[in-house]
Amino acid sequence: MDSKNLGIDLDAIRAAREVGRPVVEHTPITPSAYLSQQFGGQIILKAENLQRTGAFKIRGAINKLHRLGDLKKPGVVAGSAGNHAAGLAFAAQHFGVKCEIFIPRGASLAKIAACKSYGGTVLDGGESVETAVAMAKARALETKMAFCHPYDDVDVVAGQGTLGLELIEDISELSLVIVPLGGGGLLTGTALAIKQLRPEVKLVGVQISSCAPYIYGNAPSGAVPTLADGIAVKQPGDVTRPLIENWVDELVDVDEDGVADAMMILLERSKMYVEGGGAVGVSALLASRVKPAKKGKTCIVLSGGNVDIGLIPNLIRRHETKAGRRALLFARVSDRPGALAEFLTVVGKSGANIIEVSHVREGLNLHVRETGVQVVLEVRGRDHTAEIITIVKSAGFEISEMTS
Repeated sequence: MDSKNLGIDLDAIRAAREVGRPVVEHTPITPSAYLSQQFGGQIILKAENLQRTGAFKIRGAINKLHRLGDLKKPGVVAGSAGNHAAGLAFAAQHFGVKCEIFIPRGASLAKIAACKSYGGTVLDGGESVETAVAMAKARALETKMAFCHPYDDVDVVAGQGTLGLELIEDISELSLVIVPLGGGGLLTGTALAIKQLRPEVKLVGVQISSCAPYIYGNAPSGAVPTLADGIAVKQPGDVTRPLIENWVDELVDVDEDGVADAMMILLERSKMYVEGGGAVGVSALLASRVKPAKKGKTCIVLSGGNVDIGLIPNLIRRHETKAGRRALLFARVSDRPGALAEFLTVVGKSGANIIEVSHVREGLNLHVRETGVQVVLEVRGRDHTAEIITIVKSAGFEISEMTS
């Protein structure tokens, strides 16, 4: 075994590809005109959010179960924040074996539902991915089920490496690949496939700053509230750490605001529904943590698309406010019959769409004959908001813009 690649050579990755052919999608690539115009270069998105189970994890899971042979007959067990759970459950269903997953509290409801829909049994995994993995290992010892690590396993890494083969085949003049980094299975597998064929291609891994053990060392114990829950891994893997050191060119981190911005840009501009952990590569561009290749093409891997629907309205509101298309205004209005209607008539005639109106009386220094009115408006932009304030003031109302 080559210590540099831990035996994960091209033959191993190609074999994993053959194993996965009946199940694993060869996901599409799509050029991003918006990102290319904004940041320069030729930027291409690898839509692994369109993969079976909604994320890349099925690649490694299928290969792992195949390589287990008869050892998987008692069933398989794992700890996961969600995407590995769904991938392993799907793979177990494919091979006809039992699957149990320990999932930490607070994990994505969409990912939990997906795991159950593929026949996986979901169990309480405690406060973090690390506790879930520890519980899964204990369960494996107790039941003789096969433990399947979400990333720290050579067969899993080889399976994830099939994505790298697709990039080499599909993108001519490939120069730079930006990959989300949690435990490191996807990044190392992709790097091994690409570097052994095209060593000049640069590989960059992106972590979420609140949980970036490959950059800052092991993260504190306990749950980490983050949009990028799928990559919130607390410590480097014994398999993946040396592979990253040997095969990956650069690691960077991004913050929560950048992740939120990236998710909405992908949704609005590229029509791509991508989870936080899958969008960190775009976040790295937005924050200038990575610059596109000057020559050749830059590929950003969108590693997953399992987003809780309930999160989307909050992201949209934040995005619209930041873009100046949503305004929050506060006015003092006379507390008499008809005054509120007069105020809203003036606002309505200004061309704004009134989204929400609420009285605010508590905690304000109001005259006994006054009431506070807070309005949320859909507007054309910041200039339109300024115009609305001028119109309302000229009608005799005291009004100001609030920060949300």
